[in-house]
Amino acid sequence: MKTNIKTGLIHIENHKKNQTEYKVSKSYKEILFQHLFTLFNGINLFLAIIVFFTGSQRNMLFMGTVTLNTIIGLVQEIRSKHKLDQLSILNQTKIQVLRNSKIQWIGLEDIVVDDILILKTGIQIPCDGIVVEGNIECDESILTGESISILKNVKDSVYAGSIVTSGMAKMQVLKVAEDMYVFSIIKDAKRYKRYPSQLRDSLNFIIKWCTYILCPLGTILFVVQYNLFGYTQAVLSTVAAVVGMIPEGLVFLTSVALSIGAQKMARANVLVQELYCLETLARVDTLCLDKTGTLTKGNLKVIKIDSQMDVIPILQDMMYALPDDNATAKAIREYVGDNHFKEAIQVLPFSSERKYSQVIFSDGDYKLGAYEFIVNEIDETVKDKIFSYTSKGYRVLVLYSNEVLAYICIQDELKEDVKEILSYFKEQGVMIKVISGDDTNTVRSICEQANLNGLSFDMRQSKNIPNEISQYSFFGRVAPKQKKEMIASLKQQGHIVAMIGDGVNDIMALKEADCSISMGSGSEACKNIASLILLNNQFSSLPELLKQGRCVINNIQKSASLFLVKNIFSMGLAILALLIIKEYPFKPIQLTLISALSTGIPSFVLTLEPNENRIEGNLLKNVVSKAIPGAFCVILSVLGCFFYRQFIEMTNEQYSTICTILAGCNALFVLKGVCKPFTKIRQLLIGSMSVCFLFSILFFPSFFYLVPLQWNHILYILISVCLMPAVLKILSNICSRIAGF
Repeated sequence: MKTNIKTGLIHIENHKKNQTEYKVSKSYKEILFQHLFTLFNGINLFLAIIVFFTGSQRNMLFMGTVTLNTIIGLVQEIRSKHKLDQLSILNQTKIQVLRNSKIQWIGLEDIVVDDILILKTGIQIPCDGIVVEGNIECDESILTGESISILKNVKDSVYAGSIVTSGMAKMQVLKVAEDMYVFSIIKDAKRYKRYPSQLRDSLNFIIKWCTYILCPLGTILFVVQYNLFGYTQAVLSTVAAVVGMIPEGLVFLTSVALSIGAQKMARANVLVQELYCLETLARVDTLCLDKTGTLTKGNLKVIKIDSQMDVIPILQDMMYALPDDNATAKAIREYVGDNHFKEAIQVLPFSSERKYSQVIFSDGDYKLGAYEFIVNEIDETVKDKIFSYTSKGYRVLVLYSNEVLAYICIQDELKEDVKEILSYFKEQGVMIKVISGDDTNTVRSICEQANLNGLSFDMRQSKNIPNEISQYSFFGRVAPKQKKEMIASLKQQGHIVAMIGDGVNDIMALKEADCSISMGSGSEACKNIASLILLNNQFSSLPELLKQGRCVINNIQKSASLFLVKNIFSMGLAILALLIIKEYPFKPIQLTLISALSTGIPSFVLTLEPNENRIEGNLLKNVVSKAIPGAFCVILSVLGCFFYRQFIEMTNEQYSTICTILAGCNALFVLKGVCKPFTKIRQLLIGSMSVCFLFSILFFPSFFYLVPLQWNHILYILISVCLMPAVLKILSNICSRIAGF
């Protein structure tokens, strides 16, 4: 239906509104559900309920860690949702619309199909439609990737996301919400993509196998303990074993470390939407980015005017007379100044179809634009001159009056921090690939300005993307589909790829990348897909991102072995309880004490330490190989105590007390090994944790189910503790020699 362009719509009730079901972020209900109803939480809750009905509520203390872990995850994701919801693809919140013969301001969500919108310079078009009056120039780079203005006359289509760079017009809305062109691009792009992460995969691997083992092992252990010691003892022993096998501390440490990293990034104006992407970015070896809006400011600048005469007065008069308000006109006006000498007789504004503007004065006729569109016959000398500039990446306009009077070289400006940041990434061994929809010469020039070295390639000539992406560094005239294929090819070649983009044309490539980064001023679709958003649009945040990622992963890798010691020895002791020792030596609260003082608190402190070293090796192998010696040392200590009690008098409570003290001391020795090389903070950490452990067993023994020991028990503990460093060293040497470690 054609709307009267003089009156606009009279009634809007039967017209579709510009409201969409497309979500910027998860709902609060989804966030709550995903954090509360996990396998990890379910198992622990079940164990806590069983313990509660035994009447030994103090043994439920392990639920504190579970609760903290859940709260941290909830708070972090809710904060990210809140920030994300404040971002929008459209910079303005209202637009002028003609309704019932009156121009009024309305919210973008109140626009309906067949509305007549008033478009002016600077406005970002909110819906798809056609021009019905006037003419404008639009920058569609957010959709196409090409940073050129396109002339839109009556009956020409305009698309949501485009920016009006000059002119004024009325448009009739034809498509809103999910019907718009932008949604045909992003319909397959999901906000919550599962990004690759060694850390998450290692955690999931550990949790999966712990679950496979603890379910049958826990069941068998309960049956055996029930037959031997009764219900209450069977429950406490089984829960202690199962809780010990669940890596709740490791999950908590990871949540804390990633959350702290995300909060530091927030202070640097970076919104972290996917916590594990910090690790992915830390492992990235290839960084892909788009020139438009990423390397450059998007502000054109006149670099030089090559002329044999003084053409500044002519250009001043022309720019005064011309109504052009596009980026090129602004750049020329800024260069030549605003003096005015002569009045124009006739003016022909610039258009994208004509490619030049024209002003006639009483003493001359001047044209300004692309040479090949101004003249009928090309002068080879002029063509060669122009090529000498375009080969450097300049956009060249000529001032013409019967002959070329001047060559005007225009270039987009680099962002101030681009050179330093890209240089930093090169020093860190990260390969840079520039992928743009712009002219290849322009892309190459921008890259040269940024001190990037490499070969350029025009993707219109593409025949074999995998070969081309490995041979060249800078790519021009890249189609959105090609961007995705290029990222996929890099991944197939074994690279870990980060992609930076800001336009809808970058969406599928961002989705394909291992780590996706969007500018805060980019399209909403990009921000939905991105795992990281640079809210201030500055490259300066990227090195800090890399450092934080490395810090988080290195510290987690260092501390994770502390947690796995408990998981491994809990499994080993559960098996021994079935085969040899019969009674499981620990109660849940005793393992909580050991975990808190020798693992939980120390790992939290270590996580806060700066560590910018490159990540090396496989995380799972590194962690397990360091945990096995400590775990086996505990198993040997308990096994030794079991055989020792066969020769002397020892109650079950004394047996449990000795095993708890030995396990605690062993864990502190493992902590000492992790803290090497020593610093003042690390020495203070080891000393304070040791004092706290001694204080707990001496002054609060009954709370932890510890009982007084005889002198021969104490002597056994002292001898065992003295032997622990030697045993740990022997076990470590054995592990280092085993193939695969």
